[in-house]
Amino acid sequence: MKIAIVGPAYPLRGGIAHFTALLARALQARGHKVRIFSFTRMYPSLLFPGKSQYDESETTLPVDSEAVLDSIQPLSWRRTGIQVSAWQPDAVIFKYWMPFFAPAYAGVARHIRKRCRARIVFLCHNILPHEAHRGDALLTHLGLGVADHFVVMSDAVEKQLLSFFPKASYVKVPHPVYEFFADTYGKKEARARLGLGDDRLVLFFGYVRRYKGLSVLLDAFALARARLPMKLIVAGEIYGDKTEYEQKIAQHQLQQHVQLLDHYIPNEQVGLYCSAADVVALPYLSATQSGIVQVCYQFNKPVIATDVGGLPEVVEDGRTGFIVPAGDAAAFAEALVRFYSENRETEFSGRIEKIKGRFDWAHMVESIEKLLG
Repeated sequence: MKIAIVGPAYPLRGGIAHFTALLARALQARGHKVRIFSFTRMYPSLLFPGKSQYDESETTLPVDSEAVLDSIQPLSWRRTGIQVSAWQPDAVIFKYWMPFFAPAYAGVARHIRKRCRARIVFLCHNILPHEAHRGDALLTHLGLGVADHFVVMSDAVEKQLLSFFPKASYVKVPHPVYEFFADTYGKKEARARLGLGDDRLVLFFGYVRRYKGLSVLLDAFALARARLPMKLIVAGEIYGDKTEYEQKIAQHQLQQHVQLLDHYIPNEQVGLYCSAADVVALPYLSATQSGIVQVCYQFNKPVIATDVGGLPEVVEDGRTGFIVPAGDAAAFAEALVRFYSENRETEFSGRIEKIKGRFDWAHMVESIEKLLG
């Protein structure tokens, strides 16, 4: 089958771009012909909250792609549609995660429909964004309304999809693990490379957005640390003003116990931070699913997460981590203390090793094949 993918790819950075490359490789491994049509511009600089949209890591995930799509330039939508349809694919998979891209994707899809019979598939990380904006519902109808089929990766996204399109043709398959981050280290070696000691170590990993609940985690960490010594590393670029986090750290007198890195973690260091940690904290206030869980599971790392979106679907409470109520600092603190006082790391890690095969990329490809017939 000839399958085109429209979505971000290297040299663009982040989990969505990594997902595009890993999906393409998995499809190719099953004998499909794949072409990726990426962005010349994803976000206008004025709208992008981070420092760079490009991956400057030493270890990258390069993949053959054609940068043709400008998210805010309608002429590029037409050009992209023409180029995709000229290849005459059997299917076109659009990587969708926020309504901002709905007009561009709808424009591309309509130009494809005029020129070939490819089926349009939207692979949805989210339907609605974590941080709501006026017009989200309208844009969602515009973008997703052009699709023939959908792929969703959690019950939460499935529910959102059906609220917009009750008769949607779709398949649900778990978010695969990020096999790209394969470099594993013993905990002692990882900590030595990062200049860390032997303290109990909690990791918050990934972009810091308000909906990810770092403020709640800092309150929880202060409560937990009053009962057990431990340290926290916040490893990820902060989108927005970091003053509130610095003030919270100062308020709880955690300056010597919390390391706030505030930068994009290059690919070659992901394994170091995950291997160095005992447990990963996801104190999200809202979620659909989280690619961070799939990064952590690649390294068999237990997760303490909140009961939002699809997180309870992949974090087995009491088996691969703990699930606590969102926004409840005291409950999160109790889970941290319980994790350490009951010595659950080895048990949880062993369980993750046993079950992470269900998050294999083969399941994703087989589900897409089934959807397309």
